[in-house]
Amino acid sequence: MNRDEIMGVLPHRPPMLLVDEVRLEAGDDGAPVAVGQYTVTGEEFFLQGHFPGNPVVPGVMLCEMMGQCSCVLLADQVTGATPYFTSMDKVRFRKPVHPGDTIVFRSQLIRAKAPFYFIAGSGHVGDALHVSAELSFALVK
Repeated sequence: MNRDEIMGVLPHRPPMLLVDEVRLEAGDDGAPVAVGQYTVTGEEFFLQGHFPGNPVVPGVMLCEMMGQCSCVLLADQVTGATPYFTSMDKVRFRKPVHPGDTIVFRSQLIRAKAPFYFIAGSGHVGDALHVSAELSFALVK
């Protein structure tokens, strides 16, 4: 999916649309995995002042990016609903993300009890793990 197709699934719009593309592929266990990416340009609103002379993507924005990628897994359920974060567990920030980096997220559904969905996600720049978390969402009509 490109940005236009993603906007058909997610309610987010620029400047809060924080995923450039997403594709679904089969995970090791055959379950679908969302693989999405975002290239940090350096012009993002959240980099202004975070930090002058050493811009670093805030951790909360990395979680938002991962969450948006994750919600593509729920595309069939998201139609007519808004995905709201309900929790972020086991969040780990391992390395900073800077302008010019392309961060690739992998998200997999680990449990569902509608309207709640639980997803494991990670974000890599190159081969290095930068962020990981277990996220949950409620889909609210």
